[in-house]
Amino acid sequence: MPKRKIYYVLPRSDGGWSVKEENASRASSSHAMKAEAIARAKELAKKQALGQVIIHKQDGTIQTEHTYGKDPYPPEG
Repeated sequence: MPKRKIYYVLPRSDGGWSVKEENASRASSSHAMKAEAIARAKELAKKQALGQVIIHKQDGTIQTEHTYGKDPYPPEG
């Protein structure tokens, strides 16, 4: 079963926004506007069999999340 790929929309210290894949050492992309970062993160997540976007607020807390793809249930095993 494929593992869900998670993309985070995170505030940057310069006031911009970054899209970062889980466990990546660097951001996938940087954006001046939060809406641009969200659109890019959703685009990346939708390309995955199982994708998720977790959007943070400026203070770093989680604002919302979106999940794409369908998890098989019950899990095979």
